[in-house]
Amino acid sequence: MRNTKSSGLHVAGRLVLAGTLAIALVTGMAPMSQAHVEGGLASSAIPDAAPASALPAAVPAAAPTPKQALAKLTLEQRVGQVLMMGVPATGAGKSDLSTLTRYKIGNVFLKGRSSAGVKSTKAVVAKISATVSASSTGGQKRFVATDQEGGNVQVLKGPGFSVMPTALRQGTWSTTTIRSNATTWAKQLSAAGINVNLAPVADTVPSAAFAPYNSPIGYWHREFGYTSGHVANDVAAFAQGMRAGGVAPVVKHFPGLGRVTRNTDTSSNVKDTTTTRTSAYIKPFAKAVAGGTRWVMVSNAYYTKIDAGHPGPFSSTIMKTMLRKDLGFTGIVVSDDMCTARQLSPWSYATRAKNFFKAGGTMMLCVNAAAIPSIHQALVAEAKASPAFRAKIDAAALEVLETRAGK
Repeated sequence: MRNTKSSGLHVAGRLVLAGTLAIALVTGMAPMSQAHVEGGLASSAIPDAAPASALPAAVPAAAPTPKQALAKLTLEQRVGQVLMMGVPATGAGKSDLSTLTRYKIGNVFLKGRSSAGVKSTKAVVAKISATVSASSTGGQKRFVATDQEGGNVQVLKGPGFSVMPTALRQGTWSTTTIRSNATTWAKQLSAAGINVNLAPVADTVPSAAFAPYNSPIGYWHREFGYTSGHVANDVAAFAQGMRAGGVAPVVKHFPGLGRVTRNTDTSSNVKDTTTTRTSAYIKPFAKAVAGGTRWVMVSNAYYTKIDAGHPGPFSSTIMKTMLRKDLGFTGIVVSDDMCTARQLSPWSYATRAKNFFKAGGTMMLCVNAAAIPSIHQALVAEAKASPAFRAKIDAAALEVLETRAGK
């Protein structure tokens, strides 16, 4: 009689083999031999876990869009995103750090002068950046700016920073040289943790003879030249170089400070009685915007032939009609310093801030950190009381987030 036990094993083995072959066809595994099956399921018949290198790579979570990031911010954090606070370039003190955190400030400006060099400045920025958190800025990294034009206006010096000549001296170079040197200067700033430079100056002083009487620009040789075409080409080259070096340039002071005789920082009722909406003096700003500049600073002066009743940061004609509509600018409209400027002394800090955003501004620069609490509180209160004003704050905060995201 046949050994039924052995026969049963052979049948079972054939069934297992058939099943294994089917699995192999489906999965692409090499099938086992019949000998392996009939001798019992070999260890090689049980596939090992695939090596890590064979597993599909984990897909990183997509970064939130600017609109999604905005939706996660509280009103207080949104207000913080549209403010830029001044801190000493030599280092933020305990009070500065407390203000940055408490009022959720999203942007800082290194003010004053420092000769400590790149390494020390990097440490200054790192200390400031350490206050970024989910509760302060909503996790948003800050724009860290300074003022590195050249000549008398160079905040950061020392080891690792080049000594920058005045813009008037730079204006004697070819645009290729300006672009190359600006790239080098930008890389130095980037190495120190700076990502925004409040330069270049796009103001056209009309002549060398008038320059000494032009207190804010010509007197200090901050202009690239004396014709709008010359200035436009040099401003574009400087801005291109900055971007190539990883730093955002800020073209200033729209629509120009080259025709005034007094300085808005130290004088009141400063007026430009020359510039018009279609003036040739707008050309350097227009060329910079067309070239991709994402930051434009507005002047604190009055422009009697444009909007005689409002200084620059309170003028929707200047910020919305001229800059947004005429030039097609879609980036950040940042103010000049609105807290220590004598030009704006007739208004309280709170009123200055509300007027700026109502007129279409994106980011208010305030060099005086002591003014930040009243400004922040006033903007939050106004946004809670007025849906229309809340919409302006939201739009400004979104523009900041979009620019930070490279949009």
